[in-house]
Amino acid sequence: MRSLGIYVHIPYCRSKCPYCDFFSLADKSSAQSYISAVNKKITGFLAENRCEVETLYIGGGTPSVLSGEQIASIIENTKKCCRNSIYEITVECNPSDTDSRFLEAIFNAGANRLSFGMQSADDSERRALGRRAGAKEVEKAVKLAQSIGFKNISLDLMLGIPGQTRESLSRSISFCVNLGVTHISSYILKLEEGTPFFRKRNTLDLPDDDETAEFYLQAVEELEKSGFGQYEISNFAIPGAESRHNLKYWNLEEYLGVGASAHSFVAGKRFYYPRDIEYFLSGSDPVSDGEGGDDEEAIMLGLRLKKGIDISLLSERAKLQIPMLVCEGWAKQKGNRLSLTPKGFLISNSIINLLT
Repeated sequence: MRSLGIYVHIPYCRSKCPYCDFFSLADKSSAQSYISAVNKKITGFLAENRCEVETLYIGGGTPSVLSGEQIASIIENTKKCCRNSIYEITVECNPSDTDSRFLEAIFNAGANRLSFGMQSADDSERRALGRRAGAKEVEKAVKLAQSIGFKNISLDLMLGIPGQTRESLSRSISFCVNLGVTHISSYILKLEEGTPFFRKRNTLDLPDDDETAEFYLQAVEELEKSGFGQYEISNFAIPGAESRHNLKYWNLEEYLGVGASAHSFVAGKRFYYPRDIEYFLSGSDPVSDGEGGDDEEAIMLGLRLKKGIDISLLSERAKLQIPMLVCEGWAKQKGNRLSLTPKGFLISNSIINLLT
């Protein structure tokens, strides 16, 4: 029986962060209809396809701007429709939107993993990123979740943000570690076209590329010293707390995306819903995005992981590049596996282009 991950996109936010390129809207008037449409799509797919649902990830947008009962209904409907117990159920939350009623509703429905958008524990850096909650609110939300029973909690930590220093980054890392969370996603700020940050890019107080690279290497070192092993370019976890859902993407396993802008990979086919709520609410089918899962994709996604790839995926021409990559300290070879080092992760796109 096939193993499946399900991603549900909740396209609502109280306000748009200036760096964010994900599809979201402030108007929540369609929320209940949207939840019903999500449940209908999941029910229909699972009725027509014989598979086990291993993971359910509810992201956005900001799922926590809706009621706990609305998010719980997605969890309960999916559990009812699948033929097995779902191993990992994640809900993304904004600390300033997360109260006990919301957390209790999703916990009682079966959610067992939370991902909080923190970005930084420095309040001046958080304000520069358009975040409403301060570090104290983040701490309060995490501790509340732990008191309710959530044991697997992830925090987002952003690198290369306005005003960041080595000292402020160390404080943010210590803040995460001291809260007792199990997972940290530490990723570099990317200026996406169409966002306010992209339009203001020449006036932002951003570290240069060399400084940002140093922040990344610092984060890898400090997190690993604190017991958070790096298992992907931007993801760190205590042993056993790696995101099972996100690993499906990088391991080229199957996943179903439900909701406006959500992407899927099922039975070797890729498809997606446009960034349009009305299109999704109309019940229209997703749009085909061609085939997936070839060796080139396996190389591109596999090199994101610390475990790397099997060298047999590479062409003979690409294999000739391995000694140079190892000599430069960008990659490691162990037996028949090739993996990137933290230095290599910093230039992973260039390395992938060299090998594919």
